[in-house]
Amino acid sequence: QVQLVESGGGLVQPGGSLRLSCAASENITSMVVMGWYREAPGKARELVARITGGTSTYYRTSLKGRFTITRDNAKNTLYLQMNSLTPEDTAVYYCNAGAFRGGSWSDYWGQGTRVTVSA
Repeated sequence: QVQLVESGGGLVQPGGSLRLSCAASENITSMVVMGWYREAPGKARELVARITGGTSTYYRTSLKGRFTITRDNAKNTLYLQMNSLTPEDTAVYYCNAGAFRGGSWSDYWGQGTRVTVSA
């Protein structure tokens, strides 16, 4: 079982920045796709960004220009740089990874890290 552990969340003022990290228990080069999702209070979990094939990225349209997803294979870590944060960004952020295991697709999730944007 692949373990994913998020960190870097916390309290930040509007306009501030945070960098979230997702540490994986194995070499992330085996992950076909990795991404960040978030679950805001009273809202459904939504895709924030994903990275496929090591370099191909996708961002939720409303977040383009503020959020950046990257991966460091040497450190087995996925990152999400978040800038110009607003209260609407307040949510629990989850790391996700997908990979083939034994010929079948497997999906993995971290426990989440909470981000609170408030003055």
